[in-house]
Amino acid sequence: MGRAYQNRKESMAKTAAAKTKVYSKYGREIYMSAKSGGPDPQANLSLRGLIERAKKDQVPTHVIEKAIEKAKGGAGEDYSTARYEGYGPGNCMVIVDCLTDNPNRTFGDVRLAFTKTKCKIGTPGVVAHMFDHCAIFAFNGQDEEAVLEALMEADVDVTDIENEDGKITVFTPNTEYAKAKQALEAAFEGIEFDVDEIQFLPKTTTVVQGDDIPLFEKFLDMLNDLDDVQNVFHNAELPEEE
Repeated sequence: MGRAYQNRKESMAKTAAAKTKVYSKYGREIYMSAKSGGPDPQANLSLRGLIERAKKDQVPTHVIEKAIEKAKGGAGEDYSTARYEGYGPGNCMVIVDCLTDNPNRTFGDVRLAFTKTKCKIGTPGVVAHMFDHCAIFAFNGQDEEAVLEALMEADVDVTDIENEDGKITVFTPNTEYAKAKQALEAAFEGIEFDVDEIQFLPKTTTVVQGDDIPLFEKFLDMLNDLDDVQNVFHNAELPEEE
């Protein structure tokens, strides 16, 4: 069993309302990436990765193009990143990443999700040290030696490589994202990434059970319903459904 990164595909939106939320979250993230790193996906690797991910999640092209055009215009909302940490149901550890144009509102909304589910929001850094901030790339392949060699030649700091069921997964520190992606694309022509993103991976897991399970699901739903919330990372381990 490999490291448990969260594949957003698994939590793909099912209802029309939820899909609209997914579109708006991608739109906001693409807008910010294009504004800070430039609107050309060929020159801005994180923007290119975002666009590819958005397309896989079936975000319409017009949503992507509108966000990039808005960034080119220079005007528009001024979002800033905000990160909140704390303990969720069953004492699991949680990191909530947000993009907001009103930090006070966002903090209030996130705190409400914690308090309504008997959870505790903490100070910055309270649980982050129990997660690895990683860039993750997953793609079809068998030859992990060749992958490692390509990354080492490009002087990429590799944390781990897994080879399972014909899929290779590369983990690097988050700061190595651009270098690792360029090295992989240069070494393996036409490479297609199933996963291409930066996440917080828990170093340990906390089993959530009993009454805490529905509470945990409510907690996640409340956070994911907030427009400002981009990602929720946690170390909760739920029992397998029979």
